[in-house]
Amino acid sequence: MDKAKTGFKSGFVAIVGAPNAGKSTLLNRILGQKISITSKKPQTTRNRILGIAHNPNSQMVFLDTPGIHKASKPLNVRIVDVALTALAEADLVLFMADASAPRPEAENFLIGKLRNQKTQSILALNKIDLIKKSRLLEAMARWAQLYPFVAQVPISAKTGQQVEVLIREMEKVLPEGPPFYPPDSLTDLPEKFLVAELIREKAIRLTGQEIPYAVAVTIESFRQDERDNMVIINATIHVERSSQKGIIIGRGGKKLRQIGKAARVSIEKLLGCKVYLELFVRVQKNWSKDTKALRKFGY
Repeated sequence: MDKAKTGFKSGFVAIVGAPNAGKSTLLNRILGQKISITSKKPQTTRNRILGIAHNPNSQMVFLDTPGIHKASKPLNVRIVDVALTALAEADLVLFMADASAPRPEAENFLIGKLRNQKTQSILALNKIDLIKKSRLLEAMARWAQLYPFVAQVPISAKTGQQVEVLIREMEKVLPEGPPFYPPDSLTDLPEKFLVAELIREKAIRLTGQEIPYAVAVTIESFRQDERDNMVIINATIHVERSSQKGIIIGRGGKKLRQIGKAARVSIEKLLGCKVYLELFVRVQKNWSKDTKALRKFGY
C-alpha cells in the first residue's frame, strides 16, 4: 500500500536552540538509541547529526544542530553556521529552550533568525522536571509574546515526560508523503564518525573545563577481525596545548585509560560486538583557529 495515500507523513525537523538546551538528549530519547553525544558542557555537538524516527503514522528525519549563539572564534562560527543551515533544510523547526535556565541573549538571537524563515516552528520547553509549575506557566506566557509558535509543549527530555505529546504535535505540521529512508535506518552518519564522537564525549565528560573546546578526535584505523568477531580501532585525541595533553593522559596514563574504557563500552553498544580500542594523544597547536586544521577535523 502506498503510504503517501493513507495520510502517512514524513519530513525534516531541525532541532535548534541555545547551548545546553537538551537537543541531543531529546533526539536520543526519541530514537531510543544514542547517536548524538551529550554533556553538561556547552557546544558538545559540533556537527549536524541526522537521526531517523520511525512512527506508525510518520517518519521524522531530525537534524540535531549545535547550540546557536553569537560567535566570533573560527570554530564557533563554523559550528553556528552548521546550525543555521539546517533551518533552510527543514519542513519544521523544533525550537528547544531550557525552562529552568533561560539564555535570553542566545534565544533572542535565534528568534531573530527564525523571523527570516517561512518554516513553521514548535517550542519544546525542556527540563520541566527541574522547575515548579508556576515558573513554567510564566515561561510559557513569556515565549508566547516572543514568537508565534504553532504549539508550545513542556517536556523533560531526560525523563521522557510529554515527549509523546511533542511527537504528535510535530506530526500535525509535517507534510503528507512517503518515507525518505528504509524502516531499519537510524542515521546517515558513518560508524567511524559516531565512534569518534563517542570518544570525544568521554574525553569531555571525564576532564576539566578547559578541555572541551580543545578536543577533536580522528579515527586512524577501523578494521573488523572476523576470527575473533571484534572491531579494532586506533584513534587520536587532538588537543591544542601540552598542558591539555597532560590532563587527557593523567598521572601514569590513568585518565586516558579511564576515557578509553568508557568509550569502548559505548562503542560496543553501538556496534553490537567486542571492541579493542587504542587511543593516542597529539598536540596540534591552536587547531580551533586554523582553517586547514578545521577542515581536517571535519568542521
